[in-house]
Amino acid sequence: MEQPVQQPTARPVQPARPVRTVRPRRAWSDVAFGVWGVIVLLFLFSPILVIIASSFNVGRLLVSWESFGFDSFIALLAKPALRDAVWISVQTGFIAALVATLLGTLAGIAMARHAGKWVWWFLGLLLLVSVTPEIVDAVALLPWMVFLGQDLGLSIFNDGIVRLVVGHSLFSVAVVSYLVRARLIGQEPKLEEASADLYATPARTFRKVTLPLAMPAVLAGFLLSFTLSLDNTVIAAFVSVSGSTPWPVYVLSALRSGLRPEIAAVSTVMLVLTLVALGLVALVLRRAGDSAADIARTMGGG
Repeated sequence: MEQPVQQPTARPVQPARPVRTVRPRRAWSDVAFGVWGVIVLLFLFSPILVIIASSFNVGRLLVSWESFGFDSFIALLAKPALRDAVWISVQTGFIAALVATLLGTLAGIAMARHAGKWVWWFLGLLLLVSVTPEIVDAVALLPWMVFLGQDLGLSIFNDGIVRLVVGHSLFSVAVVSYLVRARLIGQEPKLEEASADLYATPARTFRKVTLPLAMPAVLAGFLLSFTLSLDNTVIAAFVSVSGSTPWPVYVLSALRSGLRPEIAAVSTVMLVLTLVALGLVALVLRRAGDSAADIARTMGGG
């Protein structure tokens, strides 16, 4: 009689022990550089934190803390001079951004899609506008505006808003041109050629193909132009006229009598507007596929 073959008993499988990864100890130089970097950032951003905290001061002067409150923010609506200065800055920044975006977009598309010897001369002109100190632009704009408004009789150049828009959009046009040209140079013009092969008119090709391709750079240029106009102090101080005092000029005039907490409150509001605009720039460029380095270079105006 055959004996039944005994099956070997399977050993229970023990779970594998997790492998402990030993992190290498950081060198003391890395720790020191990290601490030093934090100290530098705190030093650079401390003035911003101080101005934000000072905006909640209800004292008479900005440098003298009295108590916590929201009186300085309420003063934005209560004081006509303060309110008008903020409104003129926002209005001027918006119009200047529109002008700079329109001119810069057309210039960028022309340089990218109709390249020639003229492009290098035009880029040199834009570079000259970009590197010229603002004080030089301001000194040049003042007699030029007076000549146009008074000597030639073009009364439109006697308006303060028009003067501010012309002065603020001067540098922004170059920034938008750089961004739009860089955006289209990196993309092949095959879509525009395909649109022309399908018997689309040049205007329809521009509206349906070229402009959507350049739209991320156009939006980024508009937002950057707006933020650059908000803090343009030198040109605004030279070309502004009575009745159209922007916010930076108002702050300079307030230095004579002492800065009040309302100045810090408006500065905080301007800071929030700038951060929101830069955040929108980063969002638009991120959705367009730009890397973090490209976004940082765009925000720097490069």
